[in-house]
Amino acid sequence: MSIFENAYILGIDYGLKVIGLSTYCPSRDPYPLLYGRIVVESEKHTLGEIKRICDEEFIDTIILGIPFLTDGNESTMTKKVRLFGEKLEQEFPSIKVFFQDETLTTYEAEERMKNDPAFNFTVDPKKIDTLSAAIIIESFLNERN
Repeated sequence: MSIFENAYILGIDYGLKVIGLSTYCPSRDPYPLLYGRIVVESEKHTLGEIKRICDEEFIDTIILGIPFLTDGNESTMTKKVRLFGEKLEQEFPSIKVFFQDETLTTYEAEERMKNDPAFNFTVDPKKIDTLSAAIIIESFLNERN
């Protein structure tokens, strides 16, 4: 039994323009559910939206995708995501924040969309970030089971 079995998880695919979101409660949901996206206007707006979602969905765990270069090194985006994760920890001290390597999740999301009738076998740019967030949750839990 996983320590996350009764968790209410929010997966975040962080971007500078759009943030993809997915939710998952292992004891309730069959798989991570695509939640939607936040169009980034400001940090205050983004944090407010995340707080609203966490309150509505009873979130107690956040899995934040962190990008690395394919050689495993950090990029400027890696540093930005780390800072955002620190902000989440400061703003929401009762919510556990974990980082998960998200290298190639966008590529995997595109491939899944091309092979899934639910996406009409096409890549939907408005859902790619939310599917990436779901993959981030899956990867995180798979590495811990």
